[in-house]
Amino acid sequence: MITGPRQTIAKARKLRTAMTLPERLLWQQLRKRPAGLKFRRQHPAGDYVLDFFCASAKLAIEIDGKGHDNADAAHRDANRSAFLRARGVATTRIPASSVLDDVEAVVTRLVLICTERMEKIMV
Repeated sequence: MITGPRQTIAKARKLRTAMTLPERLLWQQLRKRPAGLKFRRQHPAGDYVLDFFCASAKLAIEIDGKGHDNADAAHRDANRSAFLRARGVATTRIPASSVLDDVEAVVTRLVLICTERMEKIMV
């Protein structure tokens, strides 16, 4: 299990109460454990807080809104992905607009990604 220091854990707890609309909509579906998969929301990972995390598939899920459209955010996102990749965790990025447009399709895609990763992990 990947986790973070005490201050990151405190930040994650605080962020759980301040989720964006796309994050809340996706969480309403992921908390139902689609295909038996358990997801965590606002999960601490080192100095980072992941929007969602599926430990069994080692998959971080990031919802990208307009705040990710600049060079600084792209650099931070790349650093986060490198940190996670070094620990065997893949990252999938989902545009917030996709969640707003069709959350069920997003969940279906996430289940597929998780299932494929779990099959690779077991081999």
